[in-house]
Amino acid sequence: MDYHRGAGVEVRIARIFNTYGPRMGIDDGRVVSNFVTQALRKEPMTVYGDGKQTRSFQYVSDLVEGLMRLMEGEHVGPFNLGNPGEFTMLELAEVVKETIDPNAKIDFRPNTEDDPHKRKPDITRAKELLGWEPKVSLRKGLPLMVKDFRQRVFGDQKESSTTTSSSS
Repeated sequence: MDYHRGAGVEVRIARIFNTYGPRMGIDDGRVVSNFVTQALRKEPMTVYGDGKQTRSFQYVSDLVEGLMRLMEGEHVGPFNLGNPGEFTMLELAEVVKETIDPNAKIDFRPNTEDDPHKRKPDITRAKELLGWEPKVSLRKGLPLMVKDFRQRVFGDQKESSTTTSSSS
């Protein structure tokens, strides 16, 4: 913003909230990728505290659309780009269980002191000035992420068995 005000540099400012989707780092420490990886590996999903703290999750294609609208538009921002729908950590764990393994377990651990109880973006400006809001729900986007993670965690079983039999 200083370059914009002081030097007249054209800028766009976005505040990006929790984003998930295919090609994320499997062990990047983010809650969605942690839960998905743990459930795929048949490990308990780690929930800190009582699991009632909330987060909002936007699918990567929604973020890309928001950034494109911001960059192509005339407004500087800042704009909050995120999904205002809130999930508790326990609700997120349940969606992951529904998607991957209904028998997945949850391991409760003590909460960290600096963990905010609530994170929810106000996207009013993005709706009004960019005509943007997220379209992909967690229940629609999560299976797309899981498919990618499953292939990367376990490898493509069909391809490896085909390669083995064709090379024998």
